[in-house]
Amino acid sequence: MRKKYNTPHRSRVVKTRLSEEEYADFTARLAPYGISQSEFLRQAIRRTAIRPIIHISTVNDELLSAVGKLTAEYGKIGGNLNQIARYLNEYGAPYHALSGEVRAAIADLAALKYEVLQKVGDAVGNT
Repeated sequence: MRKKYNTPHRSRVVKTRLSEEEYADFTARLAPYGISQSEFLRQAIRRTAIRPIIHISTVNDELLSAVGKLTAEYGKIGGNLNQIARYLNEYGAPYHALSGEVRAAIADLAALKYEVLQKVGDAVGNT
């Protein structure tokens, strides 16, 4: 007994040949959508918007939550360091050497924050 499908009857077949490079490009474009090659081509022909299926795992949610908390802490620390630097700049001479150290700490904190966000972006992109 033949399996029945709940799709319109299609009697026309369209075939094409692709080079290895073209096929790799085609499958790379197809991958995010989670649909068959046939459905992808039908949507492309009808010029309808092809929307990817986004899968969110709990690991990513936990990771993003942890990163959000971490960046919030970086922001608080940076704010405190800026207040200290402002105070040192205001009272000048006795604290001049310390002022340079605070500025260096602020720069290090900003660099660390950027590095963490970049690594998280890489980790999320690879899952």
